[in-house]
Amino acid sequence: MGVVRNQSIRNSISFYIGMAIGALNTIIVYPNVFNEHPEHYGLIQILVAYSIIIATFSTLGIPKAIIKFFPGIKEKGQLYFLSLIVSLSGFFFLLLLYLFSKDYILSIINASELLQDNFFYIIVLVLFISFFDVLTAISRSFLDSSTPIFINEVFLKTFSLIILLLHWISIIDFTLFLQLYISGYILKFLILFILQFVHDRLIITYSLEKIPLNKILSFGIYVVAGGASLIIVSRLDMIMLGSLLSLEQVAFYSVAFYIGNAIRVPGKSIATISAPLIAKAWQNKDIEVIDVLYTKTSINQLIVGGVFFLCIWLNIDDVFSLLPEKFQGGKWVVFFIGLSQLFNITTGINGLIIVNSVYYRYELFTNIFLVIFTFIANYIFITCDWSIFGISISGINGAALGTALSVLLFNTIRLLLIKFKIGIQPFTYSTLYSIIIFIIIYLVVNAIPLSYLSFVNIFIRCILVVIFFIPLLFLFNLSDDITSFIIELKKKYLY
Repeated sequence: MGVVRNQSIRNSISFYIGMAIGALNTIIVYPNVFNEHPEHYGLIQILVAYSIIIATFSTLGIPKAIIKFFPGIKEKGQLYFLSLIVSLSGFFFLLLLYLFSKDYILSIINASELLQDNFFYIIVLVLFISFFDVLTAISRSFLDSSTPIFINEVFLKTFSLIILLLHWISIIDFTLFLQLYISGYILKFLILFILQFVHDRLIITYSLEKIPLNKILSFGIYVVAGGASLIIVSRLDMIMLGSLLSLEQVAFYSVAFYIGNAIRVPGKSIATISAPLIAKAWQNKDIEVIDVLYTKTSINQLIVGGVFFLCIWLNIDDVFSLLPEKFQGGKWVVFFIGLSQLFNITTGINGLIIVNSVYYRYELFTNIFLVIFTFIANYIFITCDWSIFGISISGINGAALGTALSVLLFNTIRLLLIKFKIGIQPFTYSTLYSIIIFIIIYLVVNAIPLSYLSFVNIFIRCILVVIFFIPLLFLFNLSDDITSFIIELKKKYLY
């Protein structure tokens, strides 16, 4: 776990810096900049959502195929050549499909006039998101996951913040802002491309003779269907809100969704470095290593994500008080999304285990079921007018509940699949102890009355959560990795 811990710490630093910048953008800058025109913010979210989904299809599963087959292929240049051919072919196929079916596509998705006028930006985004994903897979295969994460989380969000401020003070209009926003994705691709080239990782061999072509393509087809399903599910709520309601509702939902979805940060940082290690362990048929990774990543993610969830939910009213009035209606979006993502990361690296195993075909079938369930759940809850325990379920609350139920169901299916097919599961007594501790801390801190400024209240509650949790972490020995990390920090900075 040394490589996983060190890389995941670096990744977490980038993720949390990016999250801090993203929080500044999402909670303060975006709502204020687009307070008069929330549909502009909704447009940005919809463009990115569609682009990420389409980019997943255009690469035909090549990024994950690179990670899976990289350890066993000696001729890396041939693998890169294949990735170039497949990614370009996929992009041009989708480009032609768009050019010949544009009007039909816009009609099917019920695109607003604003979205129709700017839909062509999706083509640009798809191209550069696709190849950034390919370069990210190459970097991760060399156990360097921190570089692409830094570019994506810190550079891109800092760049977005700068142009947002320029738009806020009216130096640039929305049209120029949107063009610069799109150019940020081009810049991040170019930076990662140059870095991989400098490190001699992009030597291409114009041949496909010494790679298992059929296995790679077969794997890619299954994975693109499965992976695309997950991407679709992660963006389907926003897309359906844009289609069934309006771009304004997408904007309001996006702010609350971002806050709740921040729980995923520790999971993203650990998963990025765990993927090549899982692939190598499967190649060596070392189930013991996989079991250790599965268990340790689960408890580590639960602890970090649980602390973060507590800090968010204990401060939810103060957080929303910082937003303009139009954006203050997403409290329960945060709860539904945050709780589901906490369960998501607590189930550990189950997706990586399945995708890199001989059971990767199951991923396709379970993901297709997930997309269907998510679509139905979102449609029902977005358009209904129900109330559960006094919580209104419709609109953005309905979209969040539908997505949350999908995440819970899907990860439960994955857990059962790994348990019955491979014979391992990630939970221990530490999992149960952690959950009980989080509930107790929530009840204690929530009972403490605070009536200071919102920023002060948020700071005090977060400090209290950490102060209460760390001694219990050591007392119950919940995680060897986290306790040893804290001890190292103590030796380094306090002794």
